[in-house]
Amino acid sequence: MTFVTPEEYLVFERASEEKHEYYAGEILGVRRSNENHNLIAGSTLAALHPQLRKRPCEMYVSQMRLKIRSSGLYTYPDITVVCGTPEFEDGEVDTLLNPTVIIEVLSPSTEAYDRGKKFQHYRTIPSLQEYLLIAQDSVRIEHYGLVDKQWVLTDAHTPDMVVQLPAIDCTLRLSDVYEKVTFDDPEGLHS
Repeated sequence: MTFVTPEEYLVFERASEEKHEYYAGEILGVRRSNENHNLIAGSTLAALHPQLRKRPCEMYVSQMRLKIRSSGLYTYPDITVVCGTPEFEDGEVDTLLNPTVIIEVLSPSTEAYDRGKKFQHYRTIPSLQEYLLIAQDSVRIEHYGLVDKQWVLTDAHTPDMVVQLPAIDCTLRLSDVYEKVTFDDPEGLHS
């Protein structure tokens, strides 16, 4: 395997039609998402957008690359919210540095990574205050919020529950996030 510098990665990535993560000299492919993943991400975006319209926050979908300065990981969260002035790596304005909230829709192939190593990287971002993991095989949102320098988990798992996002003064009703989503497992609604 050939070591790739961050600069070489950015040249490659900006010319590519596919998305790739980068970490420690290696370019990694990003898996394509399925129907539930897209429905959930779209509904989450639709639920947050009207709440953020008149606020000094920007919301980005999965095409906005994020760089974690402390580790050098480049990745593409499903949804990223930044409040205040967005900071970018360079004049291309395509690599965000200062997210306030990161939202990932879990996929079977990435769930362990999103919960583990990726969250370890995310926790080193000084501006990050909230991290959401949204299941796509059942109704469940895991909300990690930074409280007194500790990441605290709140678990929402029924359609009538509402997740509070105090860092951006928004809410997410699970019934809105999972609107039009059909689960392979009919018990997914209650898992």
